[in-house]
Amino acid sequence: MTEMPAPIIQLENITKRFPGVVALENVSLDIYPGEIHAIIGENGAGKSTLMNILAGDLQPDGGQIRFKGKTQVIPNPYVSQQLGISVVYQELALCPNLSVAENISLSLAGGRFILQPLNRRAMLENACQGLERLGMTEINLNQPAGQLSVAKQQLVEIAKAISVRLEVLILDEPNSALTDDETQHLFEVLRQLRAQGVAIIYISHRLEEVLQLADRITVLRDGLYIDTLNAAEATVDALISKMVGREIDRLYERKADHAVQDEAVLEIRGLTSGSALRDVSLEVRRGEIVGIAGLPGAGKDELVECAFGLRGYESGEIRVRGDSARLASPAAAIERGMAFIPADRRGAGALLQMNVQNNIAAASLKALNRLGFLQSGMMADMGRRYVRELDIRVAGLGQQMATLSGGNQQKVILAKGLATNPTVLILHEPTRGIDVGAKAEIYSILQGLAREGVGILIASSELPELIGQCDRILVMHEGRITGHFRRDEAAEEPILACAMGQAEHLV
Repeated sequence: MTEMPAPIIQLENITKRFPGVVALENVSLDIYPGEIHAIIGENGAGKSTLMNILAGDLQPDGGQIRFKGKTQVIPNPYVSQQLGISVVYQELALCPNLSVAENISLSLAGGRFILQPLNRRAMLENACQGLERLGMTEINLNQPAGQLSVAKQQLVEIAKAISVRLEVLILDEPNSALTDDETQHLFEVLRQLRAQGVAIIYISHRLEEVLQLADRITVLRDGLYIDTLNAAEATVDALISKMVGREIDRLYERKADHAVQDEAVLEIRGLTSGSALRDVSLEVRRGEIVGIAGLPGAGKDELVECAFGLRGYESGEIRVRGDSARLASPAAAIERGMAFIPADRRGAGALLQMNVQNNIAAASLKALNRLGFLQSGMMADMGRRYVRELDIRVAGLGQQMATLSGGNQQKVILAKGLATNPTVLILHEPTRGIDVGAKAEIYSILQGLAREGVGILIASSELPELIGQCDRILVMHEGRITGHFRRDEAAEEPILACAMGQAEHLV
């Protein structure tokens, strides 16, 4: 890069504490206009806390923020937006009942008097311009946002962020649900914004794309500032070493093999659900890890939801440990010995306002009930057991779920499922939005469960993780299984060919 102008944001000795946790300690950082500045670190490193302070959602306990050279207090999100700071959060924040145009243009209503009518034409034009910049002109502006796929909702969030007066754009894992093509188009938009002088703060766990996109990279660890590097001089290995303080070799590689038994613990035969699933059959044996790969809309999301009773289907059969099981609800699936880890961690997996102990116990209330009363001692014992076994980093069982890092939230949700002693564990995007260290820990946990005889079904968009962890991989395209790969023949190129409908590879 050429010589830097004056920084637009200077963070000076920012400190933030939560009960039992120091989230940030004396973190100092400069952000310049016309740069893409990536911030990386493990879950719990303090990245999101720092961004929430800039967004006005949190107040620092120490230090100061300087904006364009002047000390600035940001007491709420409105002040942040007035400064020209726009945030795209990892967790979707759309109003599902409002239209796409209304969601994108909500900020236009901010300065109006209560009885002043909305300018619908201006709202539609603003929304249209935002989507055009992302190349998403096919989205119906009048469609309720809640009816869109997760990937398109993510794009609407980004369109909303760039449709206002913009000086600083903060993105927290903005492409976790996007395809490669959508991601590359987003990167082009970000480069255009950079060329226009916008400062972009980019948070991601995908280190290869950080090196591709960013100008500078700042590493946080355990709430501390570690280093800032020029992206052109950094490597993935060097970034991982700074992030975790140790080397993580062969992240996706299994540490040890496990024996797959003959007994099929989950069988799906001829499952059909509208156009989403068309005559899908598969089986998972005891001690086996089976992966489901596919592009967005391929049917893998619907498949795992049907398998756990979250979605109905027109025809087909599900058998659990040899017995036919018409699963009308998740409760029925749990009764049959199944557990499910959803992709939407905060929306569907976690009870954010409850504490860690209650989250772990939430699916096991029947087992914890004695004469109509929940046994607090049993709940505490259960909580302590899984906090210890899964190495969940919490201040205590009473810590609120919302205050945990993403990786620790995911491990609590996994603990909730494991507490039901499942025979079949279904995971939907189990490592979305968590860092390399937490991923390695989750993989190790899954391998241990397989060795204990649990049958595991994983639907994931992360091909390297499926190839590294699974005994078999099934590939879906337009509601059908188009690929079936054993561990010794799984590779990205043939799997992608099946996922795109360009080839079939069936046993």
